[in-house]
Amino acid sequence: MMPRSSRPRRPAKTRIALVTATEARPLDLDLAPLQAALSELGAEVAAPAWDDPAVDWGGFDAAVLRSTWDYVDRIDEFLQWCDRCAARTRLLNPPPVVRWNTDKHYLLELAHRGVPVVPTRYVEPGDDPAATLAAFLGTGKGRLTVGRAGDFAEFVAKPAIGAGSRDAARFGRGDVAAAAAHVRRLLDAGRSVLLQPYLGRVDQDGETAVLYFGGSYSHAVRKGPLLAVGAAPVAGLFAPEEMQAREPDAPELEAAAAAYAAIPFAPPVYARIDLLRDVDGAPVVLELELTEPALFFPEAPGAAQRFASHLMRVVTPTR
Repeated sequence: MMPRSSRPRRPAKTRIALVTATEARPLDLDLAPLQAALSELGAEVAAPAWDDPAVDWGGFDAAVLRSTWDYVDRIDEFLQWCDRCAARTRLLNPPPVVRWNTDKHYLLELAHRGVPVVPTRYVEPGDDPAATLAAFLGTGKGRLTVGRAGDFAEFVAKPAIGAGSRDAARFGRGDVAAAAAHVRRLLDAGRSVLLQPYLGRVDQDGETAVLYFGGSYSHAVRKGPLLAVGAAPVAGLFAPEEMQAREPDAPELEAAAAAYAAIPFAPPVYARIDLLRDVDGAPVVLELELTEPALFFPEAPGAAQRFASHLMRVVTPTR
């Protein structure tokens, strides 16, 4: 009988936390397929809430941000937690990426790098909402910060730090008073605001969400339009979405690749690039999601397994 001290030890299982939020856990349709795919590869998987004080993050080989969709109203607390978590384990995507990506001022950087983005004007705390709206709508002095708007009948006002269309609202040109009140409410809460033309082709074409895992294209889906004109701003964690698989065309893949190449960090473990068609029909970037995007595994057979395999290579490169 082999002495106890010389028996070969079984390699410890890789422990991965798929980080969520208590309210979001039952809404995250990616969670179950990803847990199953990682378990098939031998990982031990948990889905803790980011703000659960009882979680020992140091007990995981990696913590992967997934559905932390309640951070919007607690952004400082969330970013501080990211730093603490990253000091205990490997946080993916890491804190510098999260800080950059949770604030949609990153659209400025993408535009400056030549990426086609949705035309955008920023309204900052201390600005006059009415004057900024007048400039945005062409009835006052000023111009868009990035992009070319063309003629538009409707527009969207949304916070620069937001997730899942929360606090986003769609207005017509005749709704300036309501739009100004909405913008004022966000500014008074210390939040920056984006004004963007409502690109009407989304009503027929929807959005195209292009998914990358570790530098490689994985899959894409069509997302239906979310915002109805005159409707109250989205108040929940996110607006209900209609999704289906979509094969992007060459211009969409080119725009997504340009956005991905403009990310000022090493290739993240996941990235989602949301595209719309502009007034000329060309694809433009609406958002670049590197923090907590839905990855649409139910709409893309095999995608959960692809991501799980990539994640295991990142987390356990020498095992």
